[in-house]
Amino acid sequence: MASIELVRVTKTFEKNDVIKDLHLTIADGSFTVLVGPSGCGKTTLLRMIAGIDPQTAGSVLIGGKDVTSIAPGKRGVAMVFQNYAIYPTMSVRENIEFGLKNNKVDKEERKRLVETISATVGLADYLDRKPSTLSGGQRQRVALARAMVKKPSVFLMDEPLSNLDAKLRAQMRLELIELHKQLGTTFVYVTHDQVEAMSMADNIVLMNKGVIQQEAPPDGMYHDPSNLFAAQFIGVPPMNIGELSMNGAKFGFRPERAQVRPAGQAGGTNPDHFSMTGMIVTREMLGSETLYQVRRSDGNAYMVKCLEDLFAVDQEVQIDVAPEHLFFFAEDGSRIRRDDRSYAEYMRALRGMRNG
Repeated sequence: MASIELVRVTKTFEKNDVIKDLHLTIADGSFTVLVGPSGCGKTTLLRMIAGIDPQTAGSVLIGGKDVTSIAPGKRGVAMVFQNYAIYPTMSVRENIEFGLKNNKVDKEERKRLVETISATVGLADYLDRKPSTLSGGQRQRVALARAMVKKPSVFLMDEPLSNLDAKLRAQMRLELIELHKQLGTTFVYVTHDQVEAMSMADNIVLMNKGVIQQEAPPDGMYHDPSNLFAAQFIGVPPMNIGELSMNGAKFGFRPERAQVRPAGQAGGTNPDHFSMTGMIVTREMLGSETLYQVRRSDGNAYMVKCLEDLFAVDQEVQIDVAPEHLFFFAEDGSRIRRDDRSYAEYMRALRGMRNG
């Protein structure tokens, strides 16, 4: 196992800084997920850790040792790609032991390692088969086994589940979580899928345009976003965001925090809560919950999530959100917190927007 530290790393492509002066510490034994939109720099960061595409400036430390000038194969890391990179003409056994042969591990030790690792990932019955006869999930396990057999101190995974269908992707997420618990090794996982990030990570690093927007455990990322980008990126559906009538500020609330009732029905007595009347324009019944899009008279629409399917399209409803579930953001996207002197002003401005 090993911690990872990136110290003021910069990556430049064609005189453009894709990442600049970034600092990040990844704890020993953690399952850290780098998440963000395409082009945000997360894969670039992973490749710098691996040494595949070294940083332009700054240092990378693994287990406290500066590996900036050390070749990828000697950093004690193993990388798993989204396309698996499995040799099609080799059997599963030959794929797994390929690196061991190159490192001149003796035959008996190779056999022991391959059989132990293949049993761990559920491939013991497939060792003599070719990759073409395996399912997508089994091929992914071959790639994992080939990485595990090297006994790395760090696993680096670049969107390893993106080529799988939704059902298999969900299954493999659980298997990777269990594998991490079993190995106790540092995992660094890249994805653009926030559901993967929320369900798998001990710690999430949210990136945008080469800058870390927030670093937090999944629950902290969801319930306490540090800025507007984090609030809108994390969550399905994303946080509702509306314009306030002062200083370019915005307010927000999570869809499940809205209380919905038929228009005109008594309720919403808290003077500080957000309240609006609107028309249901879409309804998505998802089984255990229903999503409604509610449009108010000014044209702005908000998503609400209900555990019961009680309302219909074209029905007029009242929405109430308690003050403790409201968020405020400044014009630059930074979070305005309750201890900020301007918080009360923004709350008053929101009260003035009732019912549009």
